This record gives sequence, C-alpha cells and structure tokens, in this order.
Amino acid sequence: MTSTEGMPDTVRLPDYQRDNHGVGIVHIGLGAFHKAHQAVYTDSALSQTGGDWRIIGVSLRSAAPSEELQPQNGLYTLIERDASGSRARVIGAIAAAYCLKTDREAVEAALLAAETRIVSITVTEKGYGLNRATGGVDPTHPAIAQDLKRPSEAQGVVGLLVWALGQRRALGRAPFTVLCCDNLPENGRILRGLLVDFARRAAPDLADHIARDVAFPSTMVDRITPAATQETLDLAEHMTGYRDKAAIETEGFHQWVIEDHFSTGRPKWEAGGAVFVSDVRPYENMKLRMLNGAHSMLAYVGFAAGHQYVRDVMADPDLSRLVARHLSAAAATLAPLPGVDFGAYANQLAERFCNPHLAHATFQIAMDGSEKMPQRIFSAVPDAGANAGDIRAFAFATAAWLRHLSLSTHDCAPYELRDPRAADLRAMAQGQHAPDLVQAVRAASFVPRDVAQDAAFWDLVTTLLQEMLTRPMAEVISREVA
Repeated sequence: MTSTEGMPDTVRLPDYQRDNHGVGIVHIGLGAFHKAHQAVYTDSALSQTGGDWRIIGVSLRSAAPSEELQPQNGLYTLIERDASGSRARVIGAIAAAYCLKTDREAVEAALLAAETRIVSITVTEKGYGLNRATGGVDPTHPAIAQDLKRPSEAQGVVGLLVWALGQRRALGRAPFTVLCCDNLPENGRILRGLLVDFARRAAPDLADHIARDVAFPSTMVDRITPAATQETLDLAEHMTGYRDKAAIETEGFHQWVIEDHFSTGRPKWEAGGAVFVSDVRPYENMKLRMLNGAHSMLAYVGFAAGHQYVRDVMADPDLSRLVARHLSAAAATLAPLPGVDFGAYANQLAERFCNPHLAHATFQIAMDGSEKMPQRIFSAVPDAGANAGDIRAFAFATAAWLRHLSLSTHDCAPYELRDPRAADLRAMAQGQHAPDLVQAVRAASFVPRDVAQDAAFWDLVTTLLQEMLTRPMAEVISREVA
C-alpha cells in the first residue's frame, strides 16, 4: 500500500493532501496502540483543521514497525470492530517510520529538528526504568544503567529524551513538549521526575532546565487494541483490496483525556474527540482501577482457566460475575467525578470486554504484572479499607497474579513468565508454597508500603492463593461466586 488509489468507496481515506502538512510530532513506541490511538486522533485533526502535525514514528529496538510502514509511505489500515460490524480507515498521519537501532541518525535529526514541537511516547510501563520507591530512575534497569554510562548513545526513552533536550538547548532551539501516553498515574509528573533524576546523574547542568522549561502534560488513554494477527492482515486485504503488512484492528470505542499544557502548541485533537482538562488524575484513577484492574484480574484468572481471549472469559457466566464484582469494588474506591456515572461506565466496559470481534489474548494482558499491579490493583486497597469497602476483589486479583508467577501447571499447560522482573519473581515463587510466595512479594520494592503493611489483606491473599495452587482454577472460580 503506497497510495490509496483504487480503494473501495466503503473505506475511509485521508481527505487532506499529506505532503502539504509538515512534521511536528515524533512518537517513540511505534506499536499497535499508537497506530490505533494517537495517530488516529492526529489524522482527524489534520483532516478537519490542518497544520504541520504529521508524525515521525520511532521504535527503540524492533525494526519491524518501520520495515512494515516505510514501503507503504507511512499508510496503514485501521479496522474498527464491534457489535455494529467492521469498518476500515486508512490513516495518513505518519510521515516516516524509523528504528533507533538501525536508523539512529534519522531519529536524532527528527528529535533535534526545529519543527518538532511534541514528542509523544507509548513504551509500556516497563520501558521507563522507574524506581517506584523514589520516583526517580532505577539505576539497575538495563536501559538506565547502559545510558548512564554512555548518555550520548542512549538506547532507552529516558536517556534519549535527556540527550535530545540537551542538544536542542545547545542549538538554541526551544524544548519540545513531552507527552507520555502510557498507563502510569500522573504520567507527566512521573516522566518529569525521571528525566530530571537522569539528568542530575548524567548531565547535571540540564536538570533545572528540564524541571523549569519543559512541559509534561499528563494524559489518560483508552482503546483496547490486540496485537495484529494473520487474520488482521487478511481482513484488511479483503476490505481494501491491498496487502497491508502494517494493518491493525481495534474496538470502536476510544478515549483521550489530556491536560492542556503545551508550551509549543498542539494539534486540534478535539477533532477526533479528545477532551482537554486541567487535572487528569480522576480520569486516570477511574481507568486504571476499573478497566485496567478488571483486565488484569480476568487475564490471570481466565488464562489459568483455559480461556485464550477476553471474549471467552466474558462468555463464562461465573467469570463474568467476577468481572462485574471487580468493577463494582473498584468504582467504590473512587471519588465522585462530575458528569461520570461509574455504574454506566462499568456496564460499558463489560460490553467492550464482550466484543466478539477482538482476539485480545489473556496471556498478552498478563505480561509485565509487576509493573501493572501497583497502579491497577494495589492503589485501590487503601481506599477500599478507608471506605469500609470490600477488599476481597483486590485480594482475589492479587492471588491470581501470584498464582501466575508460580508457573504452576497443576491445572494448565506450561507457559513462560513475561515480566521485566521475571528472574527475581521466579526466585520468589520457588517451591510454590502460598505463605512463602506472599511474604516474598509483599516485601518487594514495587509493592507500596501501606499495602505491604496491611496484614488483613495479605492474609486473605494467602488463603485464596492456597486454593489456586491446590485446586483447578475453574473450581476456584465456582467456589468464589457461590
């Protein structure tokens, strides 16, 4: 797909001249989610209000995204699938795609270009090297450790941004706005802290400049986007008539809430439905605890029970009831949010989880749990206790995660533990005795201190984990809903 000529009338095409719009954004983390979210909003903004806001996409390690997009002139097919059917749209917002490993000179040039006004990021929670205890960088994180030794050759997102901001300052160019779009609470504030801490260690003269002069708006993003499969590529070819190696499928729903704090301008993302607010935190908490928390719970429980996809979990009546319980318990931990009905939001989430067209794998959602559990599950525990709420739903989700860490095959086939702390977690789980595993994880640095000290919570986790390690998960589920 190098052009859109000859595509069926049923396919929505870019209605603007792409070459008339310059590049204003560099996006780091050129994966499925970016192609289904930020690039789509930017495509809508270009269509309705124009501007020099096209995107240069950058992957840090894998050359696959650039190898798929470059031969297609940055074009790709977005397929939205839900109960109303499937719709194809060609996205034209990406001007070029590079891999840092193989195209470093081009990536550096894009980051330093005077026209670059925003650098947006989706590298997942594990990609930042965050030390949750200090809020700064973790010097033992592989990317952080490497980049602290060789800042001018940075391979990780934090080191690369610090280097680029330093070079721009030396060139007399304004700093770009840094826009984190990953599932971290107050992600803008966290990213500022990471960059300032890295700069203090590697380039002390930049620390105050970054803290004072660089904008870091926080965001909340939401769109369920499975990894593309061969079925995705076949469907794109059927709908467009073109073979598209970069095609992606997603749900019809999408949401983007952004703090309106951009020092160098921004696209009119409102054209795509983005909402700009002064404080994104209440929306973050809602999404992290309800959508993401329920997603993690159903992934760990569903995978162990033999359900490959989220839609399969929701087709299981007992598991569907546990999802509803979790959504209700999570909603009870939230402060009221004007204009938002948490009950209606929970119902909407359940409908989205049931989407029969999306093959969202439970095993995919289950990866990187040590990075996800703190904000998705653990953050809700103190609020549940303070409001005399039921902590059982969060204890059940935690026990299911620990059961996943155990790698137990008493009720499922062998599987790989995919987590940035996999080696340490496997050591904690050695022996598979529930009390020992609970005590080891409870003392881990990524568990918030107030949660680690909640003896009643961990006693309940231990009891539930003991059942999960000695009974089939299907039986545990039945007993839990009885």
